Amino acid sequence: MKTVLALTLAALCLGCGGYGSSQSKTPPSAGTKPNVSAVVPDNVNANSAAFVLTVNGTSFNSNAKVKWNGTAQTTTFVTGNQLTINVPTSMVMTPGTVQITVTNPGTSGGIYGGGTLDETSNATTFTVN
Repeated sequence: MKTVLALTLAALCLGCGGYGSSQSKTPPSAGTKPNVSAVVPDNVNANSAAFVLTVNGTSFNSNAKVKWNGTAQTTTFVTGNQLTINVPTSMVMTPGTVQITVTNPGTSGGIYGGGTLDETSNATTFTVN
């Protein structure tokens, strides 16, 4: 009899979603969107020596990442208005344009969700002559 009762109770729990929480998860909210106003320098000649690219703007989080054509680079946070990256010669070997953006990573939510989304700035063009 105990076995039948235990099996019945187990079936009811599984059918009702178990013992877990029935609380819904809160979706993440918008994060802080960075804004890029300028990159310095804004152009170099192809095959130039390695250099430091300075990204100026607003609302940069301390863990913001500069992206070079969509690829995150090792980024140095200077202030909430300035970031830098080291650009090796290998990244400026071919003439063309590069899209520079900044992404503020989102924050994780708790057990019930929440947190913030990643936010990416407007793109600024860097030119390799």
